[in-house]
Amino acid sequence: MKELSNTKVTVRLRKVEDRKEWYVYIESYPVFVPGKKAPQRIREYLNRSITTVEWDKKRTARTDVDGTKTYKPKRDDNGIIVCRSEKDREIMLYADSVRKLRQREYDNADLYSDTESAQAEQKKRSQQNFIEYFKQASAKRHANSSQFIQTNWNRTHDFLKQFAGDTLLFSQINNKMAEDFKQFLLSAPCGGNRNGIISHNTAATYFSIFKAAIKQAFVDGYLQTDLSAKIKGIQEQESRREYLTVEELNTLASTPCERDVMKRAALFSALTGLRHCDIQKLRWKEISMDSNQARLHFTQQKTKGVEYMPISEQALHLCGTPRQPEQLVFEDLPDPAWISRPLKLWVEAAGIKKKISSHCFRHTFATLQLSSGTDIYTVSKMLGHTNVKTTQIYAKVVDEKKNKAVQAIQLNTIKDTEV
Repeated sequence: MKELSNTKVTVRLRKVEDRKEWYVYIESYPVFVPGKKAPQRIREYLNRSITTVEWDKKRTARTDVDGTKTYKPKRDDNGIIVCRSEKDREIMLYADSVRKLRQREYDNADLYSDTESAQAEQKKRSQQNFIEYFKQASAKRHANSSQFIQTNWNRTHDFLKQFAGDTLLFSQINNKMAEDFKQFLLSAPCGGNRNGIISHNTAATYFSIFKAAIKQAFVDGYLQTDLSAKIKGIQEQESRREYLTVEELNTLASTPCERDVMKRAALFSALTGLRHCDIQKLRWKEISMDSNQARLHFTQQKTKGVEYMPISEQALHLCGTPRQPEQLVFEDLPDPAWISRPLKLWVEAAGIKKKISSHCFRHTFATLQLSSGTDIYTVSKMLGHTNVKTTQIYAKVVDEKKNKAVQAIQLNTIKDTEV
């Protein structure tokens, strides 16, 4: 059986020290406050005072040491303090109205079932701003994540604000809203100095982040249903992963480049599968020798996964002369955006017609490893993929090469041969 608090709310008066006037206040007792063991006496002053109170001479309130007595105020049949002036009577009627309101609040709090309390709390949460929640959830969830992940969450937050404005209540999030946001992303502008709309796969990434946020909102109790499980994501389109052949790599290796550090880093990526951002941050203390075998021990910038992998002698040679442990291996290696021009000139000078970016050297490593017979799980581990499905993209490229290879041998008379 649920225990009731039995809180009683009463209108009371307190004497003003320097004049014949009484402040009006509401007293509630007992009130049980979380964190307090003993019941509390709550006083709420109404910013009202009266001067014409009628006192009940039969009900003594207090007797001082000198024998002076003070009395309790008279109350009518409804418990309202009696006053002589109309103005004071109006104040006491107002005070009693507040008393009734507070008494009802305490009584209802006692009578609420656990289910009703949960419903009231859920209603309150449904009026919270999802835009603000998304920002806070992103900061909490990805405080130690890579810049790449944080940027994607920030961009998704920006697009949510473009779509819905500064306020999007949890109560407004439903299947239709999600579908509308999906369509918005599929035609969202690139922003900045770039023209056109974001790519299909970029829209898919941002929508998956939105789904992750509403999944977290369900876990945190802001949504009553797991809406993320009901919303269909944007299907990613298979993009062409450009790569270089061994012959093209050798050609590049023998072709001069105006940025030597860029050339060494690119070839190092093709031999190890490391991302440009990981090569850029690689320090000498993260390269060790184990029985004449060079190994890397570093944390991936993108996934924050700790990697421990061997590298070839040629890859080690590209690192140059060892220096202090804290020094960068590829010092002064700029960001990908700053090497696009010298990279393009280097590739063109080698006579290669393919459109090559810094990330293509990582693709080259994966494709050539699979082509040479290395199993997909080993390649996945060497690339630092958290899911082997990501590596299967390169396996499809290898399958295409095999399909072309089986057509390489053609017999002119095969159609004339009887089977």
